[in-house]
Amino acid sequence: MAPRAPAAVGSSSPVTPTPTLAERSTVALCNGAAFLTSVLVPAAIPDRGSEWGDRPMAVRGPVATVVPMSQEVLSAARVRVLFVCVPAAGHVTPMLPLARAFARSACEVAVASGPDVAAAVAAAGLAFRRISSPMAEWFTTLAARTPGPPGAGISPDHVERYFIPRLFGEVGLTAMRNDLDALVAEWAPDVVVFEPHALAAPLVAALHGVPAVQHGIGLRWSPLVLELAGDAVRPAWSAAGLPAPRSAGLDEGTTLAVFPPALDPAPADVGVQPLRTTPPLSAGTRLPVELPDRDRPLLYVTLGTSFNEPAVFSTILDALADLPATVLVTLGRGRSAEELGAIPGNAVVTGFLPQETVLPHCTAVVHHGGAGTALGVLAAGLPSVVLPRGADNFAIADRMAAAGVASVVGPEALTTASVGGAVRAVLDRPDLRAGARRVAHEISGMPGPDDVVALLLDSLPIRKAVR
Repeated sequence: MAPRAPAAVGSSSPVTPTPTLAERSTVALCNGAAFLTSVLVPAAIPDRGSEWGDRPMAVRGPVATVVPMSQEVLSAARVRVLFVCVPAAGHVTPMLPLARAFARSACEVAVASGPDVAAAVAAAGLAFRRISSPMAEWFTTLAARTPGPPGAGISPDHVERYFIPRLFGEVGLTAMRNDLDALVAEWAPDVVVFEPHALAAPLVAALHGVPAVQHGIGLRWSPLVLELAGDAVRPAWSAAGLPAPRSAGLDEGTTLAVFPPALDPAPADVGVQPLRTTPPLSAGTRLPVELPDRDRPLLYVTLGTSFNEPAVFSTILDALADLPATVLVTLGRGRSAEELGAIPGNAVVTGFLPQETVLPHCTAVVHHGGAGTALGVLAAGLPSVVLPRGADNFAIADRMAAAGVASVVGPEALTTASVGGAVRAVLDRPDLRAGARRVAHEISGMPGPDDVVALLLDSLPIRKAVR
């Protein structure tokens, strides 16, 4: 049975069609830390509604009589949720808030990927299942297919067009497919939640008849990239005896969109549920680093973990050296301040800091346009200067500029003068600050992980057999 996409929170869409008796033989409804599971036994009175706690459940047909389960059956009937991502930190991190929310709802949760993300999954208190080789081996496989280094000579704004179909649609799907198939057959998850680069997940879910939910980790891919990805995965779907999916299998069920509609409007034919993944920010959060002058405006500079070249940091520091502001630079893991040379007197350079501890204290942010960084900055209501470096940075930078929340300096124009001028313009433009506050308000209205978990458990055709 094809999964039914749930109506978005706050939407006026009609109630999801009532599940059959078999589909609701075990119903998991989660309310805070409580977890209630019961067998529904049909009674003879038709066409009446049923409520469980304060959460309505549509029942058209037989009325449900609640029969408590034994503790043994209760344990066996817990909903199992399998998260699938490619082996890269930037792909698992955005999924962890929802995974933890499922775990808080007493569901069984596992994260399937390669060894690169095992430590992050364990730190989140979740079970890890290995289904892939490390990401470095994917690149080695891709390199063996090309006469030169993969992506060499490709302009930065074309990186997604090159790597998504080749690295993720061909190499990655093959690397994950067999072990993921075996895991789903063995563990029997009730729902597969996957990020879009894990293109083996919708295929395996379709083979096993398991509802699949796409968890966005950035902007929706462009129509061209979706088409290229679809071409790349089509042979695998065909070999499995399945019809070619639209959009590489990404749009078969519900999509959880992490960017607000102001930056990432959804196509009319895609079932989208907004999801806020950024944690609430507090002005009382202590800044975990000492600053030379806390009375001056604070400019935060970060280039993430993949594009944090020392030469770019040095250009930014030189550009901001004369500003009447304090500049806080976080280098990310694997870099040191010694690589940057002389540090201006108005700057502090440090290693990785959680951005939620920095953003409440900032006036503006200079960043690369990575999805996680951009979402945090947007949720904080801060204007940006975006210096896109690769991957999806260019699309995010363009959307932020179009939304009136950022100024953009591309790699071909990156100089001390251009960066300094862009930062001064951002500080002097009230319209950018107003735009940033408007988008932050939109993000604050998006449902958080716990709300989305409740919606998914209510709306997806989760079928649990009592073992």
